[in-house]
Amino acid sequence: MKRRTFLAGSAAGLALPSIALAQKQRVLKFIPQSDLPVLDPIWTTAYVTRNHGYMVFDTLYGQAGVKNGFKAEPQMVAGHTVESDGKVWKLTLRDGLVFHSGDKVLARDCVASVKRWGARDAFGQALMRRTDEISAPDDKTIMFRLKEPFALLPDALCHAASNMCAMMPQHIAETDPFKAFTEVIGSGPFRFSAKERVPGSLFVYERFDQYKPRESGVADFTAGPKIVHFDRVEWHVQPDPATKAATLQSGEMDWWENPTADLLPLLRRQGIQTPITDHTGTPFMLRPNFLYPPFDKPEVRHALIGAIDQREFMIAAQGDDKTLWSVPCGFFPPASPLASNAGMNALPTGKPDYAAVKRALEKAGYKGEKIVFIVGTDQPVLYALSNVALDVLKRVGMNVDYQTTDWGTVVQRRALTKPPAEGGWNLFCTGFSGLDFFTPASHLPLRGNGKGAWFGWPDDPKMESLRDAWFNAPDLAAQKKIGAAMQTLAFQDVPYYPLGLANLPTAFRKDITGVPEGFAIFWNVRRI
Repeated sequence: MKRRTFLAGSAAGLALPSIALAQKQRVLKFIPQSDLPVLDPIWTTAYVTRNHGYMVFDTLYGQAGVKNGFKAEPQMVAGHTVESDGKVWKLTLRDGLVFHSGDKVLARDCVASVKRWGARDAFGQALMRRTDEISAPDDKTIMFRLKEPFALLPDALCHAASNMCAMMPQHIAETDPFKAFTEVIGSGPFRFSAKERVPGSLFVYERFDQYKPRESGVADFTAGPKIVHFDRVEWHVQPDPATKAATLQSGEMDWWENPTADLLPLLRRQGIQTPITDHTGTPFMLRPNFLYPPFDKPEVRHALIGAIDQREFMIAAQGDDKTLWSVPCGFFPPASPLASNAGMNALPTGKPDYAAVKRALEKAGYKGEKIVFIVGTDQPVLYALSNVALDVLKRVGMNVDYQTTDWGTVVQRRALTKPPAEGGWNLFCTGFSGLDFFTPASHLPLRGNGKGAWFGWPDDPKMESLRDAWFNAPDLAAQKKIGAAMQTLAFQDVPYYPLGLANLPTAFRKDITGVPEGFAIFWNVRRI
């Protein structure tokens, strides 16, 4: 071999690790909580879809974090004016907003987007009820004409919870909000790579080089400048917690969204960071279907609550470490200004009297109807909670058809209003961020608006009346009084069974920094 050839080959060999390292620096590999079967953040409240949504779509306002009181901050808008004694709001879009298709973001796109969101979201529905008209007088102005003043308008448009108020092109936004779209075009900091999508395995997001972050403000939760430090973010869906932990420890993966409590000590010993980023906690729940027996009967729903030992549920989900859970938890989480003890005596304070609950169920009219309980086994916390619920239901003599599947299937199936025997359901477990449950404005499972309600479809005019009263309350003291009344009513009519509040850590390697508070957000995250 000639010396020149040898040196060239040696140089190439030395360059390869450097190239590989440089590529690694620009790619973030993430393990999401589950598969991503639904791409539409309006159609579903599933948090995996919400996390996807915040990568791809932008919002008119951003929401600051807990230290700044979750206040609304301008995001896509440069600002707003309020006229006619609070009944006219004019929002002005800032310059440089572009969709991933290359088209400019126009006010009419935003008007259509707000309407689509307002048909599904709890806070959005409250805004729409108070709105006469939303229009686009020109390409940069979004105008709300309200029936009555609504000071919470920016808060509604930015609420970083379940159904995000995602801005999308008009032709997508005008599709039926009760049917999930499949064409993903946003104006957010990342572009969804549809061609690389492998359902159940891989989802890819590429940095959108035409995205223009805000030039002012401080990055805080979903507010402030959204600066992207990775060219590519890959979501790798993995089958079980042990595999996830192993790939995180080896460096094959960078970030695991929701590590299980039993693996936290192992991860920490390996130098993996495991902070709790959502300081509002995660209230978990068992949701009944109001459309079909036996949970169409309020007496049956109420009788079962005597068997709900929240401590038993939380230990099953999070172990004995009490820093990872809190009980008792009512219908408003402990961090909420509306948290109270109202109605909490409905929950057993010691070991439940299952025999007494069984007698109460029979007296309430339970006749042994089969209960279809749908369970996603790939969500370890929900699976653990569901297993405890199954044991409770059997102890009180209920006839349970325990149907296990993946969480993605549960997310799609829970939207079906079919009878349980025809593909519908009676029960499922889930959890929400405590921020979702802070107030009646965004507390979706507490709604009682029948067929327009969240999956389960409670019809409770009294609850809806209290919700309206909360919006019209003159001060916090009056709001707290209404919150206590809502919780008392909820323990009577039982829109769902509160199972306790968990503090869920996330996990990422020590060379990852900038992970913000709240849920999995990917802007401003970087590799050291």
